[in-house]
Amino acid sequence: MGELEAGVRVDRYLADTLNLSRTRIQHLLDEGMILVDGRRPRKSEQVEAGQRIEVEVPPPEPLSEEPEDIPLDIVYEDNALLVVDKPAGLVVHPAPGHPGGTLVNALLHHVDDLSGIGGRLRPGIVHRLDRDTSGLLVVAKGDEAHQRLSEALKARNVRRIYKALVWGHLPEDEMRVDAPIGRDPRNRKRMAVVDGGRRAATRFRVRDRWPAAELLEVALESGRTHQIRVHLLHLGHPIVGDPVYGVGWERGMSGPARGWAMELARRVPRQFLHAAVLAFDHPSTGEPMRFEVPLPPDLAHVVEWVEEGYRDQEARDGGGYAQEDRADAEEGV
Repeated sequence: MGELEAGVRVDRYLADTLNLSRTRIQHLLDEGMILVDGRRPRKSEQVEAGQRIEVEVPPPEPLSEEPEDIPLDIVYEDNALLVVDKPAGLVVHPAPGHPGGTLVNALLHHVDDLSGIGGRLRPGIVHRLDRDTSGLLVVAKGDEAHQRLSEALKARNVRRIYKALVWGHLPEDEMRVDAPIGRDPRNRKRMAVVDGGRRAATRFRVRDRWPAAELLEVALESGRTHQIRVHLLHLGHPIVGDPVYGVGWERGMSGPARGWAMELARRVPRQFLHAAVLAFDHPSTGEPMRFEVPLPPDLAHVVEWVEEGYRDQEARDGGGYAQEDRADAEEGV
């Protein structure tokens, strides 16, 4: 263990090092399967340089989830992995309140033997998307592919680009937020930027600037729960349609943009967040892989409505207004 790792809680250190969830590590601690210098440590104990840590990880429990014939939009598939375009509304893996009807249930129907590294409830799952976020996910079919993809994700060698529509206007066309994320102390069901949270970094780039909102391109440098949504709220520009972090934001608008914002909110059917691009090296061959999917119809219709408004304005103003506004939005991109 290096000096830079000293002073970190043992459960957090092992979760990051072994690519296991904190919950999983804490369960192993409770079961006595983790020893520090030959003794059982407390969960909150801080690791120190030079300590010997032994971890016994039992094999995954047999899968008990039932395969379900749920349609999948498979963008790519081979013997090692598949890339899925997940629709909004589909939960990735079983959880309290969602015991079935998930992406995992669909995968079990489609794939004979998924990777067991993800555990009983998350077989093959390398990374997740929120229920109401659409877009690209990579799923590992075998343990070796799962391990290599997880390592690439941890080393930031998996590129994930999202499209997000946010309220208001960012102060700069390109921004980077590096702020730790953890449970919101005022509401444990939410995440927030908090002291002592897990490090998280996100990059934002303005693609289109509209009267009371902006369409962004978002790149993840880490993968924390609700990371994009929380970092945008931290900037003061939550995602349009976000039921947790952006509720009623349009009602705070004033001036000529208020009516436009109210209509935009009415037209956006769910949080406007879409995983559009996914790129990584193939875990078996090393071949560079890149996938891109367009906005799904429910979000594409919103963009069409905005663009129609620009075309109407352009016709009324002889082209000057819309062209000037678009040129401003594209500057520096």
